[in-house]
Formats: sequence, C-alpha cells, structure tokens
Amino acid sequence: MTILASLDELHAHYGTAGEASLIKEIDYLCPAYRKIVEASKFCALSTCGPEGTDCSPRGDDEPVVRIQDDRTLLMPDRRGNNRLDSLRNIIRDPRVSLMFMVPGWNNVLRINGRALLSIDPDLLLSFEKEGKQPRSVIVVQIDSVYFQCARAIIRADVWNPEKQVSQGELPSPGMIMQEIKECFDGETYDREWPQRAAKSMW
Repeated sequence: MTILASLDELHAHYGTAGEASLIKEIDYLCPAYRKIVEASKFCALSTCGPEGTDCSPRGDDEPVVRIQDDRTLLMPDRRGNNRLDSLRNIIRDPRVSLMFMVPGWNNVLRINGRALLSIDPDLLLSFEKEGKQPRSVIVVQIDSVYFQCARAIIRADVWNPEKQVSQGELPSPGMIMQEIKECFDGETYDREWPQRAAKSMW
C-alpha cells in the first residue's frame, strides 16, 4: 500500500484547486447562500472533542436554523436521545461544521464556524413549538461558507425516489439493539417507538 504521508506529497498528487473551487468560499451569508439556508430543513452538525469527532443529524419542519445576521446562525436543540454528544463537544471545543441539504438540489452548502450554547429564556421561547421549548440553542458564528459541487449527489442518485429502500429492507432500530444485546426486546421497542416519538417530537 502506498501512503500519502505529508502535505507536500498530497499537493503533488492532486495538484492545485481550480478557480471556481476557491472563489465560492466566503466568510458570510451572501444573498444566494442565505436563500439556500432558508430552504434547508435538514443539516448534519459535525463537532469535535477529546474523545474524537461526532456528526449529528438535525432537522425541523421549517428551516433547520434561523439566520440572526449574515454571520450568525441559531439552531434549536430539539428533543432527541439525550446523549449530548454534540453539546458536550461544543462546550469543550467550539469548532463546528454544518452541511445543509435540500431535497432535489444536487449541491450541498457547507458552513464552518464556532458555536456556543445559549439557554436565554427569551431565545428559547422564540423557538417554542406545540408548547415545548428547546433545551438550548446552538449559536454558530460563521467563519466560512461555500457550496459543494454536485458530483457526490449525482453519483449516489440521492433524490431518485426509485432508489429508496422499501420498508423492512434494512434492520430496524429494535432489531439492531436486539442483535447487540440478545435480551433486549426489539419487537416491543419498534412497535412502541412511533407513539413515543409523536409525543416527544418537540
């Protein structure tokens, strides 16, 4: 196996980035980038901490983040599994990356920045939904914004409905946990989960 072990070797192997790859990166939300963020109800949040890295899906029934200004995003921390992987990382290392996806759009938007956690009562109240507030709000200060070209989405044919897996084609969460721990009742977990989720969506 031949390994690239230095930056010089890496750059020599790949060559230089093209002009379009560089001019698209800026440190604020221009009108075009703002429009993409406002259209996105889903993004992946990447964080890093002493134990390693983490990538967490984030979604909402409206834009997944609120734009406070051209350099600041607000993301409510809605109900989840309470593992707190991303939040623990942000407390110890504020560096974050966000990847926004919009169904039908073959590009993705990437934002890198630094985050903090706010529990300001008025801010939490502003994100209230169905009488429930987020436990905190992730405040992201933008360092860089750029779009990723469409090749990955096109290669994977992500938005093609004919490529979606059918129900039961992949193992369910209950099946996975029962495989890991045989005494776990996966069937009951899967049966009861939709009702639990409906009561704890926000």
